[in-house]
Amino acid sequence: MPQHKFSRRTMLRGLGVTMALPWMESLNVWGDAARGSQVASEAPVRLAVLFAGNGFHSKEWWAKGEGSAMELGKVLAPLTSYREKMLFIRGLFNAEALKGNIHSSQTGNLLSGAPLASGGEIHSGTSVDQLLAQTYGRSTKVPSLVLGCETSNPAIHKNYSMLYSSHISWSSPSTPTPLELYPALAFDRLFKDEAQRGDTSVLDAVLSDASDVRRQISATDQHKLDEYLDSVRDVELRITQAGKQGEVQGWRPSLDKPNIPRPPEGIPQNIADHMRLMCDILVLGFQTDTTRITTLKLNNDHSSLRFPHLGVDYMIHHLLSHSDTADWLKVNQFFVEQLAYIAGKLNSIQEGERTALDNSMLLFCSSMLNGGHDATQLPVIMLGGGGGKIKTGRVLDYLDKPNRQMCRLYLSMLDKMNVHTDKFGDATEPLAEV
Repeated sequence: MPQHKFSRRTMLRGLGVTMALPWMESLNVWGDAARGSQVASEAPVRLAVLFAGNGFHSKEWWAKGEGSAMELGKVLAPLTSYREKMLFIRGLFNAEALKGNIHSSQTGNLLSGAPLASGGEIHSGTSVDQLLAQTYGRSTKVPSLVLGCETSNPAIHKNYSMLYSSHISWSSPSTPTPLELYPALAFDRLFKDEAQRGDTSVLDAVLSDASDVRRQISATDQHKLDEYLDSVRDVELRITQAGKQGEVQGWRPSLDKPNIPRPPEGIPQNIADHMRLMCDILVLGFQTDTTRITTLKLNNDHSSLRFPHLGVDYMIHHLLSHSDTADWLKVNQFFVEQLAYIAGKLNSIQEGERTALDNSMLLFCSSMLNGGHDATQLPVIMLGGGGGKIKTGRVLDYLDKPNRQMCRLYLSMLDKMNVHTDKFGDATEPLAEV
């Protein structure tokens, strides 16, 4: 893998702060162009995996047709504007998920296809995002960002640890990758090298370097840099304000030590704001090239989330999933709206001839098709062009075909990011159509 060293030319630095620049036509941000050449290098391919537990409405998860004429089931209605940049993939599955029980044994190997240990023991397989982080992720400050919106559950369910239901990212077969649940801490991980005294803004710490860079770039890139800095400021202010209002549990310290008791761990008080902040941080990580690999677990499988902002506060997510009600559909659409929001943000970021969405792969999935625990086929959507390597606007159906392992999709995704391996999980060949 090529290793790109950070330099003052490609980074903004301040006291305890490092921020990578967005893609600019005037600068070779990702890799060095040939000496004397004015051609900028291409933006990298990014991967984001979004997970929603307990599957979806059994009658409204479907798509048919192609391109702008593609028809979508009601669950997918929020993605109507992105049909031409989408793959709807039907019929893939993990064979190992059918050998255990429900929930935990269907989730812990979603991104690896590995067999799971039972009896409360923890043993799965290294997930595809972390395999990429070990190689592709070396070129960025943060090899991978692992975000969550619901705390892990350490209980046992039907002889399997519920940690399997709580983690889709695994650093090794015995180590689920720790989740970052607090938006402020996720933001700090992207942009702060060390703790700073007081409430000094990340943006203020790098403005001097930004001014130096601004004098060396084109008028088009100056406008892009201004938009980028504004977006960083917007997210930072929203995180700070959310902490003051108590909308998201946790806080950004402004004292040497807290002067209030630490908020308890648990479900965020406002799940809509929590998810939206995590989506913005995901986009910023990609936009700044601080990380190229992110997983966002919107909830656990066997989830306890409630949705008062939707008028659905009488039953937890897991129980809602057992019947195809109008409220279940409403919750499904809320989750898909997070994917649509990320796609829209990335699609608005121009990187040469492509957008950041064109240079990304957004995988949206669950560990079962619906609340009936059907894991014989998985709900899978991909958005983005993988750096121009994926033909989108299609429905791919593998349900009645042999060799329909989910891990074949992961091999295809690895190839798009120039990480090549002969085998991953239970697959030995990629999906030729992806």
